[in-house]
Amino acid sequence: GCFDILHAGHVRYLMQTRKHCDRLIVALNHDDSIRLLKGPTRPVNDEQARAVVLGALACVDAVVFFGANKAGEDNTPCALLSDLRPDLYFKGGDYKKEQLPETKIVESYGGQVLIMNHHEGFSTTGIIERSRKNA
Repeated sequence: GCFDILHAGHVRYLMQTRKHCDRLIVALNHDDSIRLLKGPTRPVNDEQARAVVLGALACVDAVVFFGANKAGEDNTPCALLSDLRPDLYFKGGDYKKEQLPETKIVESYGGQVLIMNHHEGFSTTGIIERSRKNA
C-alpha cells in the first residue's frame, strides 16, 4: 500500500493483520508508483521516510517496495507476490477479493487472500483535505 501519512486506521489494520501471521512483510508502493495512483502532489512523505516509520512498528518485520515507474507498467504487487509467495496476503476492507489481480497470483500457489476490517473515518486523502482547510 501507499501508507503516505501513517494514521490510526493503518496501525489498527497492521496490528490486526499481525495476529494472523508469524512474520509481517509490508509491500510499500514506491514514490513513482504513488504519483501514478494519486497524482503529482503525492506522496507527501517519500518512500524512505514511509519505510522507516512502518519498519519502526513492532508488528512489522520488513518493508519491501513495489510498483510502476511510469504509466502503462504494472503498478500492482503481483510480481513481488510471485517472488515472495506468502501464505497469506492481506488487503484493507475497502477492497473485495474478486477485484484484486493479486488474488489470482496468490491462490495459484495455494496462498490465501484475506480482506481485513476497514476502519471508517481514517484516510490519508481526508487528512490532507482537513489540513488544507485548517491552514
